[in-house]
Formats: sequence, C-alpha cells, structure tokens
Amino acid sequence: MARTNPLQFIQQVRAETAKIVWPTRRETMLTTVMVMVMASIFAIFFFTVDVLIRFGLEAVLRMAS
Repeated sequence: MARTNPLQFIQQVRAETAKIVWPTRRETMLTTVMVMVMASIFAIFFFTVDVLIRFGLEAVLRMAS
C-alpha cells in the first residue's frame, strides 16, 4: 500500500469531511426525543414483564411450600 505524505492526508480528510451531510438542529432534536420516547416505552415494558414474572414465581413458590 502506498504511503501518502501528511499534507495529502490532510487534504483527503478535508475533502471527505466536506461530503458529510450534517443533520439540522430540528432533525437532531426530533431524533433525540424519539430515542427518549422509545427508551421510556421499553423501560415500562421490561418493568411490567419483570413484575409479572415475579408475581408468577412467588405464586409457584407459595404453592410448592
């Protein structure tokens, strides 16, 4: 593999960076809100499943003893 000198490397990095399409402030905020909403929904779901499993295990253990 051919080695590039540092100046060429920096020029290539700048050229690639110029191709990046950065999200707008609105897109960033919307994505952040959606992540928070989905995280909350999953937290509630897993909490509910955990409580149901706990009640089920307690019932089984009560019947066994």
